[in-house]
This record gives sequence, structure tokens and C-alpha cells, in this order.
Amino acid sequence: MNPIVGLAVEGVVAVLLVATIGYCTVLNRRLKRLKADEHSLKATIAELITATEIAERAIGGLKLTVRDCNENLGSQMAAAVEMTERLQTQIDLGNDVVRRVARIAQVGRGAPTPAGVAGSAGAELATAAPERPKSVAARTLAEAAQAFVARKKAAGLAA
Repeated sequence: MNPIVGLAVEGVVAVLLVATIGYCTVLNRRLKRLKADEHSLKATIAELITATEIAERAIGGLKLTVRDCNENLGSQMAAAVEMTERLQTQIDLGNDVVRRVARIAQVGRGAPTPAGVAGSAGAELATAAPERPKSVAARTLAEAAQAFVARKKAAGLAA
């Protein structure tokens, strides 16, 4: 073979070897960056796993808290309903007492009893009681009862 052709072939091989070595160094740098990214990615994944575990524990605690709150609210609601019923009963009893006092006051004055207020007890009191209260205490009590009934009627609470 001709020495120039052999030299040209060896030159081409040498250039290809240099190009291969250059490409290998570029690939080596890329692989190093990928490995570094892989380590940072693993660290990020580990942090996410830790955060997820903490969140799951917090959710479990919140579920327990909600369950406790529901139980407490349920018992408090039951107690409130019971107290409301007792208060309503006491209010009804108080209204009955006010009506009876008003009837007594009207009978004590000798005033005619209204048809809605007069009952058998009012009729009995009207026949048994004198026309006008004789004592100052009886008159004061009757006036106080009448003022109370008037206030309740004005407030729209009279039955």
C-alpha cells in the first residue's frame, strides 16, 4: 500500500479516536449530573414520605378529636333539650300561677271576670270573696298582679 494512504487511514482513525474520547467525556459529565440528580431526587422522595407519615398521624389525631367532639356535643345537646323541656314546663306553671293571681285580683276587686279567664275556680272565688279588698296589702298585691299581667299583654306574652 501506498504510505500516504496508510498515513491517511491512521489519521482518520486517530481523529475518530479523539472524537470518541471527547464524546465519552461529555457522556461522563452527563452521567455524573444524573447521579447527582438521582441523589437529590431520593432525598426529596424521603422527605415526601416523612411528610406523608406525619400528615397521616395528624389526620388520625383529628379523627379522634372529631369523634370526641361529636360525643360531647351529642351529650350536651341531649342535656340542652332536657333543660329546655324543664324550662318550658316551669314557664307553663308560672303562667298558670299568673293567671290564677290575676283571677284572684279581679275577683277581689269585684270586677267582672273575662269569659276566657273565668272558670269554675274564678266563679267560686267570685261568690266567696267580698267586693273590694279591705286591707292595703291585698290591694297592693292585686295591683301588682294586674300590672304584671298588663306588662305581659303589652309584650305579647300573655296566654
